[in-house]
Amino acid sequence: QVHLVESGGGSVEAGGSLRVSCDGSASTYGLRIMAWFRQAPGNEREGVAAMIIGEGYTYYNNFARGRFTISQDVAKKTTYLQMNDLKPEDTAMYYCAAEVYSPPQPLLSQTYRYWGQGTQVTVSS
Repeated sequence: QVHLVESGGGSVEAGGSLRVSCDGSASTYGLRIMAWFRQAPGNEREGVAAMIIGEGYTYYNNFARGRFTISQDVAKKTTYLQMNDLKPEDTAMYYCAAEVYSPPQPLLSQTYRYWGQGTQVTVSS
């Protein structure tokens, strides 16, 4: 089984920072990749960043590159998304996703079978 729990969302003013966490420690399956997606009301779910577990390979959507950083604590099976210089358009529900294999398209939501419940990030102007 794969069990993912997000935390760390909240409200911040534009230009501020937040870090969200995805705890996969309750998972009994070996995870190969963990990723972050987001979905704003009326929008499709879009990939933010992904990271191959234990190898350091990272993938970023263009809007995230330079402002967001994905990292992990392999021992804790936890992945983090540090978000800096947040903008109102970053407001969304942020979801953690994971898979047990390395997908060819790490930022495509259909790639992932396992999802957390989401954590809300709200950025005010």
